[in-house]
Amino acid sequence: MDYQGIIIRPPSEANSIILQVTRGCSHNKCTFCGTYKGVRFGFKPESVVAKDIEFAASHFRRQRRVFITDGDALILPQVRLLKLLKNIRQRLPWVTRIGLYGNAKSIRTKTLEDLQDLREAGLGIVYMGLESGDDITLKNVHKGVRAATIVEMGRRVREAGIKLSVTVLLGLAGRQRSEIHAETTGQSLSVMNPNYVGALSLMLLSNTPLGHDYAEGKFNLVSPTEMLRELKVMLANTELSQGLFHANHASNYLPIKARLPKDKDATISLINAALKGDIPLKPESLRAL
Repeated sequence: MDYQGIIIRPPSEANSIILQVTRGCSHNKCTFCGTYKGVRFGFKPESVVAKDIEFAASHFRRQRRVFITDGDALILPQVRLLKLLKNIRQRLPWVTRIGLYGNAKSIRTKTLEDLQDLREAGLGIVYMGLESGDDITLKNVHKGVRAATIVEMGRRVREAGIKLSVTVLLGLAGRQRSEIHAETTGQSLSVMNPNYVGALSLMLLSNTPLGHDYAEGKFNLVSPTEMLRELKVMLANTELSQGLFHANHASNYLPIKARLPKDKDATISLINAALKGDIPLKPESLRAL
């Protein structure tokens, strides 16, 4: 397989065939992300991608999922994306789900009918970063879009019949806007009503603008306890009709996995127990991106 640069994927795609069709991220301006710094976004040649699919057809017959990378594969032109999905289904007929990352910008390039066509062609899940429901926080981290737009695009994905997994980031607002960040993020998730929510905890990287701000005393990182409080407030403000709320990423201090709405009260009680010190938090040395 032809892999160029750093390849990232959601934890749930750990056992998937990773198919790189783009390099980098089409936005690549978020101050907290250091994954694609110095990488110019671009599409990989179709011939290279086709060879990778042929390799997977010969060597990855036990894998039942395909995850298309890099940071925003949904930005591919519709005709090329449909052709890609068709090729995957023809050459890897045992695959049961195809997923990719998509941001609000790329989703906005697709009409509802476009997304429905992608679903019919085999696209099963889109992973999208909300990060925060607070517009001031989104502006501070250069997300490039307002929360309402992200919510609208997430709802478009859901309306098209494609599963939606949304990422939010504990600690992103710093200490000053911590509670506002938690409340508005939960409210945004409620309106979007995704199938899955993944709550990660902020880890500052030295190669990012936010990491530089922290080193210079311009960003106040919340403590582990304050991140737990954010998680509690966020969960309390999140109403999903039927979805999974995960905070079991390697970055999190307290792993949780809740099916909403039925597990909500029990999970909040678990967080309260951790806040009281009855449940130990993950040591800093064991956290990872």
